Amino acid sequence: MDIFIATYNEDEELVRLSIRDAKAMRYPHPLTLTVHVLDDGRRATMRAVADEEGVNYISRTNNVGFKAGNLRNAMEQTSGDFIVICDADTRPFPTLLERTLGYFRDPDVAFVQTPQWFYDLPEGRTLTETWGAAAGAPGRLLARGIERIFGEIRVGEDPFVNDPAMFYDVIQRRRNRANAAFCCGAASLHRREAVMFVALRAYAQSIAGASAEKRSLLDRIRGRKSDPAALALARWQAAQAEELTPYKFHVSEDIYTSIVLHRDTERRWKSVLHPEVESKMLSPQDLLTWTIQRFKYAGGSLDIFFNDNPVTKPGLTLPQRLMYLTTFWSYLGAVWNLVFLVAPLIYLFFGVAPVSAYTSDFFAHALPFLVFNELAFMVGTWGVSGYKGKVTYLASFPLNLRALWAVVRGKQIKFPVTPKERQAGNFVHLVWPQLALALATLAGLAWAGLQVALANPTYSLGGLIANGFWGLNNIAAMAIMVRAAFWKPDWESE
Repeated sequence: MDIFIATYNEDEELVRLSIRDAKAMRYPHPLTLTVHVLDDGRRATMRAVADEEGVNYISRTNNVGFKAGNLRNAMEQTSGDFIVICDADTRPFPTLLERTLGYFRDPDVAFVQTPQWFYDLPEGRTLTETWGAAAGAPGRLLARGIERIFGEIRVGEDPFVNDPAMFYDVIQRRRNRANAAFCCGAASLHRREAVMFVALRAYAQSIAGASAEKRSLLDRIRGRKSDPAALALARWQAAQAEELTPYKFHVSEDIYTSIVLHRDTERRWKSVLHPEVESKMLSPQDLLTWTIQRFKYAGGSLDIFFNDNPVTKPGLTLPQRLMYLTTFWSYLGAVWNLVFLVAPLIYLFFGVAPVSAYTSDFFAHALPFLVFNELAFMVGTWGVSGYKGKVTYLASFPLNLRALWAVVRGKQIKFPVTPKERQAGNFVHLVWPQLALALATLAGLAWAGLQVALANPTYSLGGLIANGFWGLNNIAAMAIMVRAAFWKPDWESE
């Protein structure tokens, strides 16, 4: 069993904590456990930490393939039947192996992904505490009454909506039935045989295809059919040009490798999303870090969708295609999110309604639909709150649009390392589209209200109410992202 802790420029003491937790993992049966620090930063200080902790240190002379290349280099120098992949800040629990290795009794299970849990999410303060500090006894009294009705409300809690419960507990777990849960990198276990099996086959196919092209070229040059020597030469040249990539050299190497495994028709490799948290790690603590991380997710997924779309290629089952399609489709949502955000502005400023008339019949049909849609969402998510996730998805439209535009233009998505420490300052420059949209909506509400008061026939009270609530919902969504740009932890505010 090999434990890979991939690092580049993270603080050595942070990696030391991960090393110690990895060494503390237990298993009830004899097991050779070897921890390897994969240092793409080639740091003498990191080597010293590895030596002090009694673990193996692996480095290389270049950074080809970034994290995927780092993993490949480590696989070439290790031999464990199973691999646990950790990032520099991944701190595995002692129970990780004893609760997950059992899945590999099925010889077709290729990897097991465990949920990620962020132990540094801001807890925030209750509404009573917040309003009490700002307005004294009247504020506490009012806030206490609100919380008595709606339950505890926390201000400043996870301003970046990093809580992964919706993704792992609902979305990923439901992919198990379709054998479509995909790898998310850190805190995942891999069967070496499976990763190497598909990599070697892809390597052989690439060599065969390339050598056939070279052989055909040689035939045309020589004007005769190939001889064994020419065939051997073509294969040798093709082999030199191709690379063996156990993990795809891609910014989203985790989901890409999952797709390759799921598409294998000979073995029908399986994946498992383990339902329990077995590690903890750091979350983005500023909007710049959050933006770097989410842009990488969006850009990487869209790059796969446009350039090597598994939905339209052979290998996947229909349920798997649908599951992967929903992942890619979610990042295309920036387009219709923009339409959703702009539509009420068109009415508020120009009186052009998105429906023919805001009549009682319209509200009689629309309101039940909206109410039951929310109820269905609540039932379908097993009680996991989805409001923040939905509004953040709506408010992140500029980020996803930028990723979409970059991929459509053929721009390569880069491999930036997500910072593990909070970046100083505020980041209002990252949210100017959200801020502009919120201010425009407020201006539109004022303008439309004036037109209704002046009895302008282009506007109606029903239209103002419907688009007013629509616009206020959009403002609330934008406000979450704008607040995140200015958020500071309590220790930094003191």
